[in-house]
Amino acid sequence: MSDWQLTRTFRSSSGEVRWDSLGDPGRAPVVLLHGTPFSSYVWRAVARALSRRHHVFVWDMPGYGASEKSAGQDVSLAAQSRVFTELLAHWELAEPRVVAHDFGGAVSLRAHLLHGARYHSLTLVDPVALAPWGTPFFRLVGKNSAVFDALPPALHRALVREYVSSASSPGLHPAVHDRLVEPWLGDPGQAAFYRQIAQADQHYTDEVQDRYGEITIPTLVCWGEDDTWIPVDKGHELVARIPGARLDVIPGAGHLVQEDAPAALLAALLD
Repeated sequence: MSDWQLTRTFRSSSGEVRWDSLGDPGRAPVVLLHGTPFSSYVWRAVARALSRRHHVFVWDMPGYGASEKSAGQDVSLAAQSRVFTELLAHWELAEPRVVAHDFGGAVSLRAHLLHGARYHSLTLVDPVALAPWGTPFFRLVGKNSAVFDALPPALHRALVREYVSSASSPGLHPAVHDRLVEPWLGDPGQAAFYRQIAQADQHYTDEVQDRYGEITIPTLVCWGEDDTWIPVDKGHELVARIPGARLDVIPGAGHLVQEDAPAALLAALLD
């Protein structure tokens, strides 16, 4: 689990982005987008499995994982969707298959609807896509980010560990839990954690949610049946807005479907 490293760098409009690819470059491309407060690490098992048949691209968004974290950095949904569009051009991918989780779902939707990014297909996994969104904790931190940023490191660590653990239904392996928390500790991790929440404004999805009816590419929505962060009812609402979309509800999985039920998620993607 400690061997997940992103070896390549792209200088984006919002800072340095770490990325990598797996599989044969001659095969059909798949791009995986992570959510918040995570990184490409959550896709490691699925990415490696998909790379047997596809050329898989993974990346950490600015302000996340191994990518740049800096004071004053724009890590909003608006910035991330621009960066994703820049990356697709950098990778010279015309119409990749796109798989996006949580906050990454909103990034992929904005890039497609606002920036003209073209996809062969789109899979949204427990996406941030419809109002209202944000857990009570998320909204509390967003309104008081400066106060939380001043927490002593030990209290901050405990808060982040508890928050991350709540994304899983059966519970995270201790080593996985540690790896997911690690990027948010110390300097510049603690400030970056509260920065990304403070900038996560719902108006960025309000701008596009009435346009989901314009999506014409094949679209699959996967949802963890036990998701306590974004209830599965949002999945039913989302597929009703996207023409031809279908919903695959995954039993026994919470918000972090990639960790809770990777085999079931992979089966849905391959279908």
